[in-house]
Amino acid sequence: MLENDGALYAAFKAKDARFDGRFFVGVSSTGIYCRPVCRAKQPKIENCTFFATAAEAEQAGYRPCLLCRPELAPGRSITDATANLAYRAARMLEESCGNDEGLDEIAGRLGYTDRHLRRVFMEEYHVSPVQYLQTCRLLLAKSLLTDTDLPISEVAMAAGFGSLRRFNGLFKQHYKLSPTALRKRVSEDKKHSSGVTLALGYRPPYRWEEILNFLALRAISGVETVKQGEYLRTAHFVTTEGKHINGWLRVGNQPSNNTLSVTISETLLPVLPQVLARVRRLFDLHCDPDAVYETLASMNDIRPGLCVWGTRLPGCFHAFEMAVRAVLGQQISVKAAGTLAARIVAAYGTPVQTEIDGLTHIFPSPGDILALEGPIENRLGELGVTSARSRTIYALALALTQGEVDFDFCAQPEEEIKKLMAIRGIGSWTAQYIAMRAMEWPDAFLETDVGVKKALQPYTSKELLKIAEAWRPWRSYAIVNLWNTL
Repeated sequence: MLENDGALYAAFKAKDARFDGRFFVGVSSTGIYCRPVCRAKQPKIENCTFFATAAEAEQAGYRPCLLCRPELAPGRSITDATANLAYRAARMLEESCGNDEGLDEIAGRLGYTDRHLRRVFMEEYHVSPVQYLQTCRLLLAKSLLTDTDLPISEVAMAAGFGSLRRFNGLFKQHYKLSPTALRKRVSEDKKHSSGVTLALGYRPPYRWEEILNFLALRAISGVETVKQGEYLRTAHFVTTEGKHINGWLRVGNQPSNNTLSVTISETLLPVLPQVLARVRRLFDLHCDPDAVYETLASMNDIRPGLCVWGTRLPGCFHAFEMAVRAVLGQQISVKAAGTLAARIVAAYGTPVQTEIDGLTHIFPSPGDILALEGPIENRLGELGVTSARSRTIYALALALTQGEVDFDFCAQPEEEIKKLMAIRGIGSWTAQYIAMRAMEWPDAFLETDVGVKKALQPYTSKELLKIAEAWRPWRSYAIVNLWNTL
């Protein structure tokens, strides 16, 4: 579609939110680039140039619009990428823009050479990985300058710039405006609170209540909670220098702006890009709901209402935490699994001060589990966890610590599923469920799941697998739709 200026201009003129984040418009008469939903005066088509990414628009010399704020555009869906490698590399760059992880390290984690990654990335996004990373940092800084009252020096550090001088120079070079001048031009009416609040965009429709209900039902007491239409939780990160950082965050919905508001404790500022990346993953903000619904609409031929447009796939904020809860939930109720998880948190989690009622602990890390003295069956057994599941949790912690399994940006989820199933106590259901939520695998299917069977009575597991072939590659979304009907 990027080769069809007429079609892109039509989408721009219609302010169609379905195209938000899928392309950007450079306006030659102003030198500014906008999102396709921008409400500024419509420019003539001859003054418009269309770009696949914000980074490409900036490399062409355009500045971001202060009205529509390109930094709020939702990220690109995996369906937009002709190369899955480029898509995953872009996500990794967004998450690592606050640290010094090199392109060779990112390429190595993806299983390719940095030379091959550069070539594929340029073909897909029309900019180099370094240029893309620089735009990520500049747009994050712009968002912080606009939405918070943080000192400019802290903005520079949080966005990943090594020095204030370098930040000021690059910001003025790209945006023809100093950070101080931008802050004077935006609203002075910023909320003063104990945290820092930013906005993350999504493509509508967004079924907020459904995903919030899903998370509330599975919330681990002490670690996460849902209150007054918002999701709150504790967070723990380890920086590249080995420093441990604890904090809290709160996520709410702003449907009038098609954004989620994300408030974090100031202690999390050194790892802000990682926090925002995990929130995007947890709430599936890269999703293209039209692409998903186009395939899954056939579910409604089985029974009206089985598939609802805008349903999201709940991800996870902490992969090990979610995986442990999945193991605990084998063959018992969701509520019972939550009780066991809460006991583990109370016994072996790290206490943390949050000033938020109900948020008291950080979930134990794989290292914390491995460091427990004595047989794991005894330590977890006294909390009510069976010996078999205790050993499975220990083996999972060991596999993650030794790098034998990879939940983050794994290039081949099917291979990771096989590795998970090689761990004693992890079967197909558990491995697929972990892949669906921790690896963002959109094509997992749980044909033996009790809820799926109940939603699609009287089909057998074998019949369900056959029916679900028509739902590829979005079978994970089909699962969530089926669960929501219950």
